[in-house]
Amino acid sequence: MRFVVMTPPVPAATYPCAGLVPSLTRRRLAPISVRGSSRNHSADHGSGYRLHHVGANATSPRRRVLRLPDLDHCKLAVLNSLGSPASRRVFEYAIDQFIAWYCSEPRLALNRVVVVRYRMYLESRGLAANTINQQLAAVRRLAHEAADSGLLSPELAAGISRVKGVRQLGFRSGNWLSAEQGSDVLEHAHGDSMRAKRDYAMLAMLCGCGFRRSELVGLELDEVQMRQGHWAVVDLIGKGGHIRTVPIPQWVKAALDQWIVAAKVTEGRIFRAVARAGKVWGKGISQNVVWYVVKTCCERAGLEHIAPHDLRRTCAKLCHTSGGELEQIQFLLGHASVQTTERYLGCKQNLGHPVNDLFELRTDGRSHESHHESAPVKASDPVENASRQGIECGNGGPTHDQPVCDAGQLSLPERTDVVEVREDRRSQSLRRCPGARASRSDRGNTENGQPDPAVVGSVGLGTLPDPTS
Repeated sequence: MRFVVMTPPVPAATYPCAGLVPSLTRRRLAPISVRGSSRNHSADHGSGYRLHHVGANATSPRRRVLRLPDLDHCKLAVLNSLGSPASRRVFEYAIDQFIAWYCSEPRLALNRVVVVRYRMYLESRGLAANTINQQLAAVRRLAHEAADSGLLSPELAAGISRVKGVRQLGFRSGNWLSAEQGSDVLEHAHGDSMRAKRDYAMLAMLCGCGFRRSELVGLELDEVQMRQGHWAVVDLIGKGGHIRTVPIPQWVKAALDQWIVAAKVTEGRIFRAVARAGKVWGKGISQNVVWYVVKTCCERAGLEHIAPHDLRRTCAKLCHTSGGELEQIQFLLGHASVQTTERYLGCKQNLGHPVNDLFELRTDGRSHESHHESAPVKASDPVENASRQGIECGNGGPTHDQPVCDAGQLSLPERTDVVEVREDRRSQSLRRCPGARASRSDRGNTENGQPDPAVVGSVGLGTLPDPTS
């Protein structure tokens, strides 16, 4: 239902130019025709009121081309709608990349075709599937905010939202440390200086509790509490706002207490910045400090390309190999899906004992004649086993290189089975073997010393049917 505004008519004498009245009346004072009604609106004119059309035509059409100020306005709207600092950082970088590409050359409009071309541009750069999907998610969010702000048509925003991302086939293999490697890393991080105590406590929390970088730098002292006779980090708010409780092992708690006592931390965040002179200052550290500590200590132990998240995978892997339940590991890491926990554990592919290590092929170039040597065939072995072991011909060499030997020279086991076929059901293609009469005479039913004609003897290798019978 449309809203109408009823205003009294304005006399023509009140307009400065009387000639403009008809045109203004046709454009702005046109009456509304009611759908499905045959009433004449002349009565409305006669009553002294006219109807103004209030609809889409009264408003200005939405733009299809977004300029740089419009894109900056939509970018701020997108960033303000995100609650996580990490998400804001990722979306800000993705939107800046898209704006730089979009403004590099003049374009007609921001529509689905342009976003598809941007996806092709990202694929040409050789980026990973997750990176491309993050970039496209930021562009979709940008178009959605532009439509809500009235800067973009809703139809164009809906078309942009239908742009599909890149499908990722399979999963990337993570990196884990063994128990010996983890102990070696902690041994190289241990020391008497203030920075060494902090680094040792940070690595112990990452390997023993499976914290993320953001969770470790935001850990406060009042969150470490005693629950059910065990120390734990209570009500930790992790990724996506998920709340969980993380138990702390005794050896991790000892390393943490050593740092807290040395740094004299009484409130606030546990881990602080340490100057070169060993002075503790500031109210916390950034995530880059965690990355630097993990990289430095792992390089001392002779391990390269180790990230803080690899220590989180190591914690899950060691818990699983020590007999921990999959459900408890999921609670420890704070995963919403157990499939994510299985990827952390590497349950889908066992790289420690791969299946292709179960066999080995010769690569020294030696002759394989020993594998083709003939084996003696016993009389009790069936013909099928004899064919697998190989048959030695008189000319020597492998069987596939030499002519086939005479079947009469082969010593084959005697076949004791008898095939009985009745006369009324016997096919014309079956013939009696002349050499098999003696073998069937002792088994068939005899009358007056003659064998039963309804019995056919056994047919074996080297016996051919008599064409004259």
